[in-house]
Amino acid sequence: MTSKPPAVVLFSGGLDSTTLLAIALHEGFEVHALSFRYGQRHGWELKAAEQLAREMKVAEHRIIEIDLRAFGGSALTSEIPVPKGREISEISRNIPVTYVPARNTIFLSFALAWAEALGANDIFIGVNALDYSGYPDCRPEYIEAFQRLADLATKAGVEGRQKLVIHTPLIQLQKAEIIQKGLELGVDYSKTSSCYDPSPEGLACGECDACILRKKGFAEAGVPDSTLYRVRQQAAL
Repeated sequence: MTSKPPAVVLFSGGLDSTTLLAIALHEGFEVHALSFRYGQRHGWELKAAEQLAREMKVAEHRIIEIDLRAFGGSALTSEIPVPKGREISEISRNIPVTYVPARNTIFLSFALAWAEALGANDIFIGVNALDYSGYPDCRPEYIEAFQRLADLATKAGVEGRQKLVIHTPLIQLQKAEIIQKGLELGVDYSKTSSCYDPSPEGLACGECDACILRKKGFAEAGVPDSTLYRVRQQAAL
């Protein structure tokens, strides 16, 4: 029996990355899930990631400790307030304060290192160029640039032992399409965590950009939003 090819999947425990994980499993990869405790105020997502990784039966799940609070510059890693109650048009107008400087470059670099150590040719990342369109490290041209870097950056690549592919299956999907895809693959979204400012018990605030886009996605997909909010709000915007 042919063994499954290994793949590194960047996995936060949120809606998008859980869908990404399900896609990689469905495509027949041996999934090595990679999460980060990077000083994010929404660290509850890692509890979701640990539970989901177990239940989805990944080959391995690692949580890497780095502290981006040392640099700050983001509402997720400093005392800058998380924006609340913004309109959809406002969310996508400029690069939001929830952007974490160079986060995807840092994460992909760790994924590249682990992929080389595993002898893996595949990395999955759940970037999306439609939601949060202001994030510079979610654009197709950014992924293409990192792909070129990855081709030059490793011993395995230089020696011809690694032909790395960075998979971005969500990059051109609306949130509703991501949800529909995940439901087709059996994802239980009630166990995911997307909120940027959850309560200590993990209840979503319902008002940050991530919550607003999540609620919009469920409404447009025509399926119930099972997210637990601090104050139960109308699911449809």
